[in-house]
Amino acid sequence: MNASKTAVVVGAGFGGLALAIRLQAQGVQTTLLEKRDKPGGRAYVYEDQGFTFDAGPTVITDPSALEELFAAAGKRMSDYVEMLPVSPFYRLCWEDGRHFDYANDQEALDRQIHARNPADVAGYQRFLAYSKAVFEEGYIKLGAVPFLSFRDMIAAGPQLARLQAWRSVYGIVSRFIQDEQLRQAFSFHSLLVGGNPFATSSIYTLIHALERKWGVWFPRGGTGALVKGMVKLFTDIGGRIELNAPVAAIETSGGRASGVRLQDGRVFAADAVASNADVVHTYASLLGQHPRGVAEGEALGKKRFSNSLFVLYFGLDHHHSQLQHHTVCFGPRYRELIKDIFNGEALAEDFSLYLHAPCVTDPSLAPPGCGSHYVLAPVPHLGNAPIDWEVEGPLYRERIFDYLEQRYMPGLRSQLVTSRIFTPVDFRDQLNAHLGSAFSLEPILTQSAWFRPHNRDADLPNLYLVGAGTHPGAGVPGVIGSAKATAGLMLEGMHA
Repeated sequence: MNASKTAVVVGAGFGGLALAIRLQAQGVQTTLLEKRDKPGGRAYVYEDQGFTFDAGPTVITDPSALEELFAAAGKRMSDYVEMLPVSPFYRLCWEDGRHFDYANDQEALDRQIHARNPADVAGYQRFLAYSKAVFEEGYIKLGAVPFLSFRDMIAAGPQLARLQAWRSVYGIVSRFIQDEQLRQAFSFHSLLVGGNPFATSSIYTLIHALERKWGVWFPRGGTGALVKGMVKLFTDIGGRIELNAPVAAIETSGGRASGVRLQDGRVFAADAVASNADVVHTYASLLGQHPRGVAEGEALGKKRFSNSLFVLYFGLDHHHSQLQHHTVCFGPRYRELIKDIFNGEALAEDFSLYLHAPCVTDPSLAPPGCGSHYVLAPVPHLGNAPIDWEVEGPLYRERIFDYLEQRYMPGLRSQLVTSRIFTPVDFRDQLNAHLGSAFSLEPILTQSAWFRPHNRDADLPNLYLVGAGTHPGAGVPGVIGSAKATAGLMLEGMHA
């Protein structure tokens, strides 16, 4: 079909991989270039003394989007990776000792909600119905549709207005739910895609319906096993991947992208170029020699960016059987802490944590009887809080270890075999993330859909974007959806 057509995709994160697979499956000879020594982008993998640590996303919520991707290449996902169900989805814990197991079991949910506030049982049903309606409009209909013109946004307008998309996630949840801890339980999800629950459009409540529909999954062998499966799929169908291949520039000629040049001087010519790199880096740096890159890089730099993360990976010589796979540890403050994370100029004294204990589902990620873990704390990006992470990082690690040992994992320090940290500076330096933001542009309404950087560049007609910085946004389903939207545009462009 596209026998002579070629494409280059910059960056082998989930978005870049999914896009490269879709293009190659349609006969476009595709080369994937990755700066680091392993594919995966934020889904990098560390191996240390027999422990396997997934660096990034560990909550897989829409396996159907992944299955569709493998099917688009004429293969079955189950031949490449085994997905294991996680139950409960999350355990949510508060400092007063109460917890809430958020599971795909209506009776268990009703029982727990009733114990807190009987009126919220019916309120939850109304919230779930609302979330399902948003899911139908925002995800099923629009999740993989590119918003290239404002007309597309206007067309979606009536539904978005009917669903009160201008309200915040927390604002909508509060209309249905009275109990403050339950409000937190049903609004924290936007933090998983870099959104402030008090500012992010209520469209993001669709994550709740998404989980209730398809469940929460974890690949056997970790998220890295899913990345490996996607890379194998890509090469099985004839794709080419180059690691340790940092791109220096996207080259242009006659008003079009002509290919990319690596830092080692090699040039990859292509009929179309797509970037899964950070959007600001793509324009300001990779396209920095072109007026379009300069102008767009400057414009993007003025937008609001999502928070960063402090991630602490650690291996213990002990299995903590009291933990669930995913635990959210709420600190003493919710609204005020989130304000500090998104707008604060310094590191807050307290924190809320997400604790990952994958050995609950898959013991193979640590030596026998041991446990592989990571804990992440949302923190301000470098543009808001110019923290010296060289100094603060190790101190923050000790504070988090103290907290976990005291409240969740007794004996942690004496069981510690290995640990490493990943700070906002690492997001900036290793992932080229603007301001060290972990999720690119903040998903507020005025930076979503048409208002987000488009899947196809407005001036260079064969330059495309994929990943968290473009439509529909961050999170594994989001970037897989962006790959579908971008692939459609690229294939259309190659036929034109």
